[in-house]
Amino acid sequence: MNEAGEPRTPEPAASAPPRRGRARRLRLVALAVVLAVLAAAMVPIVLRLGPPTRDELMEQAGLKGKPQLLVGVKDDQPGVSQRLPNDVWKGFDVDIAYMIAGYLGFDRSQVRFLPVESEDRARRQARDGDGFVTVDLVIASYSITRQRQEDEGAVFSAAYLQTEQSVITLRGDPGPVSSLEDLADRTVCTLTTSTAIPRLRQAGARPIGRNRISDCVQEMFDGKVSAVTSDAAILAGFVTGDRPSDDGRRFPVTLRNVKPLRHWDIGESAAERWGVNTGPKEALRDLVDMALYASARDPRNSAWEEAYTANFRWQQRYNLPQSVAVQQQPDPRKVEVRQWPWERIALPAPAYPGSPAAPVGAFGPAGRPRRGRRSSGC
Repeated sequence: MNEAGEPRTPEPAASAPPRRGRARRLRLVALAVVLAVLAAAMVPIVLRLGPPTRDELMEQAGLKGKPQLLVGVKDDQPGVSQRLPNDVWKGFDVDIAYMIAGYLGFDRSQVRFLPVESEDRARRQARDGDGFVTVDLVIASYSITRQRQEDEGAVFSAAYLQTEQSVITLRGDPGPVSSLEDLADRTVCTLTTSTAIPRLRQAGARPIGRNRISDCVQEMFDGKVSAVTSDAAILAGFVTGDRPSDDGRRFPVTLRNVKPLRHWDIGESAAERWGVNTGPKEALRDLVDMALYASARDPRNSAWEEAYTANFRWQQRYNLPQSVAVQQQPDPRKVEVRQWPWERIALPAPAYPGSPAAPVGAFGPAGRPRRGRRSSGC
C-alpha cells in the first residue's frame, strides 16, 4: 500500500526481445558471413579465369617501363609513309602509329621509326644503320592474307584501312586499262612479295618484282616497264606527285625524269585490308586492337579521321576514277578486359597522349568529318 493507504500498482515487467527479431538478426549475420566467404573465394577465381586488365596486358606485352616504341614503316610511299630529307616521317601509316602509341602510353617523342622492306615485314626486321633490329610493330601498308599468317608467321591486328588493287601508267599511255588482262604482253612492275605476280602471269603480262614500289615507278619513268600495279592507296601518292593539297602543301617525290601519271580502276572486287604485324605476343595484338577499337568507337578520338584527311582525302580528285581508300575505318575487334565497377567510375579513359594533335596540316586541310557521315569512297 502507498502512503494514502491505497494498494500499490505493480510496475510492468521489462519485456524480453521477441524471438522472431533475434532469429532475423542471426539469419542476416549468417548471410553476411556466407557472402563474405563467397566473395573471398570468387576473387582469386575471377583473377585467375577472367580476362586480364589493361595493366596486365601491358605487362605481358613487355611495354611497362619501355622507354621507346620501335615501329617498322615504309620510307618511300608518299601519303602512306615517307621519310623526308630532314629525317621527318609523314604519312597515314605514321599517323596511325602515333595513334596506337598514344593509346599504349608512349609520347610522340618516344616513337622511333625504322625503314622496313616488304620481304622483312613478317619477321619484323627493320634497318638500323648498318644492321637490322626487331621492331615492336610493323605498320607498313601490309595487307592481311592467309598465306602471310599461316606460311610467313605474321600476326595481324584488326584492319585499320581498306583499299584495293589498281594500276598506274604514264598519262600518255593510250589505255584503257580496265583489267589486268589489258596488260597482256606488257612488262608490269610490282613488289616482289605482291600477291599480284601470279595473277599478272595468268593475265598474259610479264611481271617483274622489286623490293621498293618507288623503284617500280622509276623504271616506268625510265621506259623500262609499261605499268605498275599495287594497292591504290600506295600508288595514289605517286599520281599526285607534287600537286598541291588544299592548303598548298605538296608531297616531295624525289624520283628522276618524273612524268605525269594516270590511275586506272581495274574493277577489283577483293579488298586489300591493311593490318599491324604485332609479332607473337598475343597481349600486344590485343592492345593494338584496343587502340583501334577506341579510335572507331570513342567520339573524343578523331585521330583516324584526321590521318585520313591529311593524307588521302585531298588526293582523291587527282586519282579519279580510282578510289584511293575507303573513307571509313574498318570495323574493329573488341577485346574484353577485366574492370571492377569502381574503376569504371573512378578511373579516366586513356588520354591518347600520342595521337596526332596537330598533324592534320601536314599535307591537307584540318577537316574533322563526323563519324557515320562519310561516304564509302567507291
